[in-house]
Amino acid sequence: MTTLAVADSTAAALPADCVVIGVVTSPGGPVPAPGAEAVSEAFGGGLAATLGSLGMTGAEGETLKLPAPAGLKAEMVLAVGLGEAADGGLPATEALRRAAGVAARVLTGTGRAALALPVATAEAAEAVALGGLLGAYAFTAYRAPGDREAPVGELVILAAEEVREEVAAGVRRGTVIGVETNRSRDLVNMPANHLTPEIFAATVRTAGEEYGLDVEVFDERALAEKSFGGILGVGQGSVRPPRLVRVAYRHPAARTTLAFVGKGITYDSGGISLKPVGFNEIMKRDMSGAAAVFAAVVAAARLGLRVGVTGWLALAENMPSGSATKPGDVLRMYGGKTVEVLNTDAEGRLVLADALVRAGEEEPDALVDVATLTAAMKMALGHRIFGVMSGDDAFRDQVVDAAGRAGEEAWPMPLPDQLRESLNSPVAEIANTGERMGGGLVAGLFLKEFVPDGVPWAHIDIAGPAFHEGAPYGYTPRGGTGSAVRTLVRLAEDAAAGALDRLGTYR
Repeated sequence: MTTLAVADSTAAALPADCVVIGVVTSPGGPVPAPGAEAVSEAFGGGLAATLGSLGMTGAEGETLKLPAPAGLKAEMVLAVGLGEAADGGLPATEALRRAAGVAARVLTGTGRAALALPVATAEAAEAVALGGLLGAYAFTAYRAPGDREAPVGELVILAAEEVREEVAAGVRRGTVIGVETNRSRDLVNMPANHLTPEIFAATVRTAGEEYGLDVEVFDERALAEKSFGGILGVGQGSVRPPRLVRVAYRHPAARTTLAFVGKGITYDSGGISLKPVGFNEIMKRDMSGAAAVFAAVVAAARLGLRVGVTGWLALAENMPSGSATKPGDVLRMYGGKTVEVLNTDAEGRLVLADALVRAGEEEPDALVDVATLTAAMKMALGHRIFGVMSGDDAFRDQVVDAAGRAGEEAWPMPLPDQLRESLNSPVAEIANTGERMGGGLVAGLFLKEFVPDGVPWAHIDIAGPAFHEGAPYGYTPRGGTGSAVRTLVRLAEDAAAGALDRLGTYR
């Protein structure tokens, strides 16, 4: 596992296998970013010209390796593109995250690297630390030792002595969020035969003991006793029974409580409405929402945020069998509402509905659910952007804003009233599917029916960005990405800082 450290040595003085510098674009060619002064001096002031002559422009994602000149205690220099400089001549924080992530990936197999990037503030240092940890991520649980090169061993962030304390604080925060995002990634990448609802619940219990969290697990008997018809209905086709997990952190000085609800379908075959060939292979990812919620609660605890955060993980395996829920069946959900199941592959909204009602009973100040819910949202927004819906545009926009500040791409989506009619059922109070066009919005309208009156709520559909099947880029690996973890943590920080106090106006 990659470790992080902070040092006030210059790039010239620190022994390392590699020193990483940033390069920004300019009309006159590539320009070394702040932090690279010692490296530029070692090149005799000709570093920019050297980079330009070798074809580097400073564009985001660009890299160039150079032999280290005399005067540096590193063997190699890695130049990483930062793109255009933002106001003040410094790169944006997301550019720093991506550059650190690219550097960490390129330096796989390296023992120690010094990051001489622009880190004059806690925010910049956090971005570099987070990007480095996310970029260094590798899922190796099922590989033999030595089967692939190890991630970079240590990343040392160089900081001027006068800002070292501030930088160290940023690195600490970035480390926590990076480690917890990678926890989420690990869970998403676990094969479904090794991450059943029962095993997922046990994993939460273990973390709860480590970080002082309150953990309660509702097994199949407790779910039946309390009439959680949605979770039981989805899980009844599998030999691996479902679970509902409550994991909670509360700071003694907390004035605001948030509830996060995560879809945790540990494997989604589609049930009787079986998915076609080509769609089943990555359905272990369908618990990405629950993984994000779990990681965010742990991160809030590790950061000591002055807030209460309760996570609800709705865990089930959606399988076809003689006991599985059939199209046309009617389920009585937690809280009593009846649902006609027209499509058993629209199962995520069923488990979320039960959990939303239960979470609302604790009267949180705000409620947010996270799910890989619809292919329609992926078709609408692509693979890198998640959609945010809410019954209140102001709260929806707060969530979108939190995502942007956390470095995640989000887009506000509507909940058009006219689509609600398509969810009407002739035999039950509501059907689980409706109009096909705008299916992601229809799913949001379904969930809205289970949100308690007066509680600000937002639905985050991460179907697109939760699992990346292409080549790695920036700090994004192939496989589970940890989507929405940073957004949820940012919301918790906003609540702790009092920025969500006006939630009371929505009631």
